[in-house]
Amino acid sequence: MKQEWKGPLRTGAVLFGLYLAIHYWEKLTALVLLALGAGFPLVLGAVFAYAVNILMSMYEGWYFPKSRSQAVLKSRRPVCLLLAYASLLAIVALIIGMILPELIQSVSLLLEELAPALQRLSVKVNENLNLDQLTALSGLFLADGTVNWQELLTKAVNFLLTGLGGVMGSLMSLISATVSTAFTAIVSIIFSIYLLMGKETLARQSTRVLKAYLKPVWYSRLLYFLETLHNCFRRFVVGQCTEAVILGLLCMGGMMLFQFPYASMVGTLIGFTALIPVAGAYIGAGVGAFLIFTVSPLKALLFLIFISVLQQLEGNLIYPKVVGSSIGLPGIWVLAAVTVGGGVLGIGGMLLAVPLAASFYQILRDDVARRSGTPQK
Repeated sequence: MKQEWKGPLRTGAVLFGLYLAIHYWEKLTALVLLALGAGFPLVLGAVFAYAVNILMSMYEGWYFPKSRSQAVLKSRRPVCLLLAYASLLAIVALIIGMILPELIQSVSLLLEELAPALQRLSVKVNENLNLDQLTALSGLFLADGTVNWQELLTKAVNFLLTGLGGVMGSLMSLISATVSTAFTAIVSIIFSIYLLMGKETLARQSTRVLKAYLKPVWYSRLLYFLETLHNCFRRFVVGQCTEAVILGLLCMGGMMLFQFPYASMVGTLIGFTALIPVAGAYIGAGVGAFLIFTVSPLKALLFLIFISVLQQLEGNLIYPKVVGSSIGLPGIWVLAAVTVGGGVLGIGGMLLAVPLAASFYQILRDDVARRSGTPQK
């Protein structure tokens, strides 16, 4: 009799939960967003830890792998963790060092071209604006042609107060955003270090908790899902970074060969934006073409032709070998995942959508093969 009541009781609990979720949807959404906002540094720290762990695991495989010395075993994790973070900082510094100087040079060139254009515009406006119009618009002169000092003083004070208030408000907003970003980054990095230093302990504790509260069948299914997700994400991150480096080097070498300006900056920029699947390199190419256009419109057109040919080479030869085969996701689903992910979460959605789609594709393929009794292809 007790077993007969379990099914209806569970169904009633689920329906009641759905009713509460629908009825209090706005409050529930606000509560979830509040929790996500409060825990964002921890979530970001977990993302940092996952990315750094790939590099740290590689260093641990190189750090005296056959040694049984206690000194080596105790120092392996801290040393490899330090090397992983140092490597990432070095990569960021290299990217900034290659992009920033040429970016400053291109902006200076734009400003040099902009100043004469503004001067010509000012002359044109002054030629078309007579004194009567200026007097009527400004109200700074009396009827006899003398200066209206009261009106001039009032406008000057209002201008100063408005400008000062706007500057102070912008300055306070900038300081607040800078402090908040710095605090989030520091907390995230510290949390990621704690996760990486004790990842084996956390794994054992999580395993014990899951085994205690889940049935063996559900535990094995969850473990299979998490392993598939981890494998797809790891292969995607490694493959995408490798493909971005190859594309950036090919772009930089080709631009140097054809003597395009800003070769190192544009090549680095395209390599960096190539981390975004499918659309990333085109974003970098658009920015690069605009910068080259400030120097030579003809070279900008030739650059677009060059980058189109390079994209075809990369899309048909490099990407399928480096990334496509590693995640096992057909090209049509990669495009669909990038489109949907970008529409939902922007650039972050583009980065997450492909490995998520690859994971679900792998799970679905395994389940279909298991149900039909046919081997995978």
